[in-house]
Amino acid sequence: MTDTATSTLPPDADAAREPGKHDAAVARFFDPAGPFAETIEGYRMRPLQVEMSQAIAAAIEKGETLVAEAGTGTGKTFAYLVPALLWGGKVIISTGTKNLQDQLFLKDMPMVRKALNAPVTIALLKGRANYVCHLHLERTLDQGRLTSRADAGYLRSIARFAKATKTGDKAELAEVPENAMVWNMVTSTRDNCPGAECAYYQDCFVMKARANAQQADVVVVNHHLFFADIALKDSGVAELLPTANTVIFDEAHQLPDTATLFFGELVSTSHVFDLTRETLVEGLAHARDAADWGKLVSAVEKSARDLRLSFSEDYLKLAINQVSTENPLFERVADLAAEIGKLVDVLDTQAERTEMLALCRNRAQQLAVQFRTWFDEAKGEGDGEHVLWVEAFGNSLQLHKTPLSIATIFTRQREEGPPRAWIFTSATLAIRENFNYFASQLGLETVRSQTWPSPFDYGTQGLLYVPDNMPQPNAPAFSDAVVDAILPLIEAAGGKTFVLCTTLRAVDRISARLKAEFAARGWLFPLFVQGESSRTDLLERFRDAGNGVLVGSQSFWEGVDVRGEALSLVVVDKLPFAPPDDPVLAARISVLEKEGGNGFMDYQLPEAIMNLKQGSGRLIRDETDRGVLMICDTRLISKGYGRRIWQSLPPFSRTRSLDDACLFFRDKKEEDDV
Repeated sequence: MTDTATSTLPPDADAAREPGKHDAAVARFFDPAGPFAETIEGYRMRPLQVEMSQAIAAAIEKGETLVAEAGTGTGKTFAYLVPALLWGGKVIISTGTKNLQDQLFLKDMPMVRKALNAPVTIALLKGRANYVCHLHLERTLDQGRLTSRADAGYLRSIARFAKATKTGDKAELAEVPENAMVWNMVTSTRDNCPGAECAYYQDCFVMKARANAQQADVVVVNHHLFFADIALKDSGVAELLPTANTVIFDEAHQLPDTATLFFGELVSTSHVFDLTRETLVEGLAHARDAADWGKLVSAVEKSARDLRLSFSEDYLKLAINQVSTENPLFERVADLAAEIGKLVDVLDTQAERTEMLALCRNRAQQLAVQFRTWFDEAKGEGDGEHVLWVEAFGNSLQLHKTPLSIATIFTRQREEGPPRAWIFTSATLAIRENFNYFASQLGLETVRSQTWPSPFDYGTQGLLYVPDNMPQPNAPAFSDAVVDAILPLIEAAGGKTFVLCTTLRAVDRISARLKAEFAARGWLFPLFVQGESSRTDLLERFRDAGNGVLVGSQSFWEGVDVRGEALSLVVVDKLPFAPPDDPVLAARISVLEKEGGNGFMDYQLPEAIMNLKQGSGRLIRDETDRGVLMICDTRLISKGYGRRIWQSLPPFSRTRSLDDACLFFRDKKEEDDV
């Protein structure tokens, strides 16, 4: 157990470290002869887990804030669940992913509750897009607007599911992929939900889930829902938070990005097309005599398409000060706002006919205001606290307003209402045991921070290999050089490889080369590539194969747990520095440097280290795992900042020798054969 530098601790930190009144009780629950040992097969006590649980119990007891980094294998989930279930009062547990949310609610919490014999009620609350909507399901069944035969089959399955399920949670319907397009047609959004006016309000799965959450002692949500409901003052968490005694963020390293997303503002041409489709259907069905609905929505859609065509590129991100003065962007934003205004005028006269037409009117009003506001602020000087930027995709254009810092906003959220305990935990919060970077992003500089290191023997279990003679990462042939360098290790490892790329372009190039090389060499390693299927499906097939090679980008750098023999080699193509032309990054660096800071050392480097810690964490997941982490970017060795990076990684043994890396796998195989 290691405390952070004293600069991150409050003046009364020594008092905070005094044993709490629950320490003995915590230790008893984790004792080798305690309730966990009696109810969980294979349980064994982990001293660092006990210490972490005691620290969290003390923070809950005093209503304090604790930032807790727990190395892989510490057992942080049980460490926070014990005090949360026993002494947390009304508890909100927020996770970074829906997968962890489901695991907590369906597996971990029932297990701990049973072991502790804790008389607490628990509830699972997700965003409304996760629940079947009776109204939209009925409308989709009636209208039959499906684009494929597969969707038609999925729709029948969803209709049967809606009649049998108690929760309506789409995660329960495994036969329909979670990314199937049909889900968008049978779930609701905040904009198209009629609320209490809906004929199905009493049977609404979203309302039932929220009612259960209101009554439960412990509620499991995810970060997106937590911040969305706070930022939008929607129901759900916004109603739960005032009564919460304890808030626990698991996977807390994701909080700055998630909070930035939801404390910012976004309006898109996709929102416009969603509105026009809904308006056309409702207008023709219930107000055909009121207007030429086809002509009306066509004018709005043409204006939205013209706005997208302000840029010819398939994809781009630009701050508004990077947009050419000759670009028609701003004029077309104003034009679109005006066309939506015309639609509002017609919908105003028809809104009383049906609740859905009223919703369309409200959405149109909101969109018109959003486009006009963005236009006004973009043409002005801004407020100095946000950056305005545009992002173009194949068929849509997004207009963003993003806060430069969410520290003040988040601090205000934490301080509103009665005092409560706030627990932030993850395996990657500190850089060489210093929490300053994470703390500064959320305004947590004066709170207690602590590290509980991993119990794994990284020096024996893992090897960090940085190959010699690699070209610079910006060289045109770099991805090909990566493939040439990793082929011998893929062979030595017998497949069992993750290749983690920093760009989708690298995923495409590296996977294409690997496919060709495997065929030429007669290697039968199954190759799995991001984008070919959902992440869940790819991971399941990778685990089942036992000798697969998976190539992926950002979504595979974290939240992925492959234990045992199926994964023995993790390859990182480049150090994960954010693109320097990212508008938000550039604006934040500019502000930082105006205040006397160093944009690279104080922002870009810490961010890259946190991401790399996540990626490297895929390799060793339990005490029997052994493997090689291969980083193909020689800046880790050649640049002065490289030492700061590798010293923040798990303390693997290190080598530059390919022979040493291959020998590691031969030794591993010999051990396994014994």
